[in-house]
Amino acid sequence: QVQLVESGGGSVQAGGPLRLSCAASGYTISSACMGWFRQAPGKEREGVAGMGSGGSTKYYADSVKGRFTISQDNAKNTMYLQMNSLKPEDTAMYYCAAVPSSCGRSWWLNDYKYWGQGTQVTVSS
Repeated sequence: QVQLVESGGGSVQAGGPLRLSCAASGYTISSACMGWFRQAPGKEREGVAGMGSGGSTKYYADSVKGRFTISQDNAKNTMYLQMNSLKPEDTAMYYCAAVPSSCGRSWWLNDYKYWGQGTQVTVSS
C-alpha cells in the first residue's frame, strides 16, 4: 500500500516562507517522478514543481520559478518543497503525488496515480 503524507502547511503573511514535506511509505521516492500540485477554490489543479527519477531533473511552473525549490532526502524517503516569498495567489491546497513507473519528466496529472491528502497553505496580504 502506497501512502504519501504531506505536512508543513499553515498560514503566513505575504513574503514569508514555508517548507512542505511529503513522507512516502510503500514507495521509493527515487524510483519515478514525483511532484507537487496545488488547487485553489474554483481553479483547476496545477503542477507546481516536479522531479524526475532519482531527482536528476527538477522543473517548476513559471509562476513559482525562483521562489520555490523541490528537493528530497532519499535516506528519509521524503520530498520537500521550500516556498519563499509567498504571495496571496499561492494560497491553495498543496498535494504531493507520485508516478508508479519509470518517468523522466511529467506534467500530466493522469500520470500521477498516488496522491497525498493535501496540506493547506494560506498567504495573507
